[in-house]
Amino acid sequence: MSKATDTIALTIIIPAKNEAKAIGDVVATARAEYPEAEIIVVDDGSDDGTGDIAGQAGATVVKHPESLGNGAAVKSGARAARGEILAFMDGDGQHDAREFGELLEKLDQGYEMAIGARHSGSHANVGRLFANGFYNYFASMISGRSIPDLTSGFRVVRAHLFKRFLYLLPNGFSYPTTITMAFLRSGYAVRFEPIQVGKRKGKSHIRPFRDGVKFLAIIFKIATLYSPLKVFLPISGLFFATGLGYYAYTYITIGRFTNMSMLVFSAAVIIFLIGLISEQITALTYSKS
Repeated sequence: MSKATDTIALTIIIPAKNEAKAIGDVVATARAEYPEAEIIVVDDGSDDGTGDIAGQAGATVVKHPESLGNGAAVKSGARAARGEILAFMDGDGQHDAREFGELLEKLDQGYEMAIGARHSGSHANVGRLFANGFYNYFASMISGRSIPDLTSGFRVVRAHLFKRFLYLLPNGFSYPTTITMAFLRSGYAVRFEPIQVGKRKGKSHIRPFRDGVKFLAIIFKIATLYSPLKVFLPISGLFFATGLGYYAYTYITIGRFTNMSMLVFSAAVIIFLIGLISEQITALTYSKS
């Protein structure tokens, strides 16, 4: 079969793990709204029949023999997809495929990715609301543009661009952060549109204590994905100012330049050079050529 015949307009990808309570309705709604679309459910090691229910509802099912993570499921779905446009949604009942329409319109207007932005009341708890709010603020500061919902899993994107960044995507829950910052860093047009999010069916797979320790790692990833120097330069400046202040103190009190001052100055230079090298690597990674 030729490549042209193999290609279709839209693929809806739904990563799911133990979502038997919701996946049937999620797939059925998507199938009713987009009867010509390819619908792929990636069963990430479920033990409750999620894959079987999704298949009965009309989805093509890709099964992981064990749980590899939400990001790994997204990557498996993208590799299997034949659509020129990829649409992503959760399988827990929070997302409604009928809201893809407004996002798809943004792609028709020239955007490369359109993301459904949740309002503050849509988050599961105060901790999640605080964490996502901080991600949004930090990413907005780094990128220089307003980012209302960095971690939303409800989005549509041009397939050839999304697949270009598959190697960057982590296997865990931070794939939306990674792909959003990668698109912004590459200069692709990204649009955020408000959406309504329902209450999930079943239990969340995110554990606050376990996933909370990844908070700083995700913040660091946001910075390094977009502009490392914007983070390393202020830190370097802080070390340099500390070294200068300590040198002034020791010069006044004992009249000499100490090893501690040299150590802090050296740390400032090293941090600056790390940031500079990271900036060059980032520029090469996200070049469009």
